[in-house]
Amino acid sequence: MKSYKLFIFFAALFGLLAVIMGAISSHAIGQGVENKEFLKSICDQCSLTENGAELISKGIKYQFYHVAALFGVGILSSLHRNYESTLLKLSGFSFILGIILFSGSLYLLAITGNDSFSKTVPFGGTSFMFGWFFLMLYPLTRKKKSA
Repeated sequence: MKSYKLFIFFAALFGLLAVIMGAISSHAIGQGVENKEFLKSICDQCSLTENGAELISKGIKYQFYHVAALFGVGILSSLHRNYESTLLKLSGFSFILGIILFSGSLYLLAITGNDSFSKTVPFGGTSFMFGWFFLMLYPLTRKKKSA
């Protein structure tokens, strides 16, 4: 599969998952964090505290920012599909890894309360930084095709 198709696919998938996480967290909060019945109906081992709700909100926010970036990388890659850009690929894969490690870890930490998930959050943030760094380098290294 071409990288631009993969990036657009993952942007759409992660966008969908962010909306689902938003709906789940808003219903859990709407039900009252104290009674947790809604969340328990989804997962027997899950719980959500006020801090957990804030973590989910942060995860959703960063996920949406980087979904937009990943979608942009996919579009750039599709426009230049005859020019295989290693920097665009590195940027796209860094954003995918960042979403999984950063937002995914925040969701798991918020829902389970297990602090071991917090250990991967910085790696996700670092992946986001690499994604932006590679994307920043792309236009600086792009060479004009000769006629």
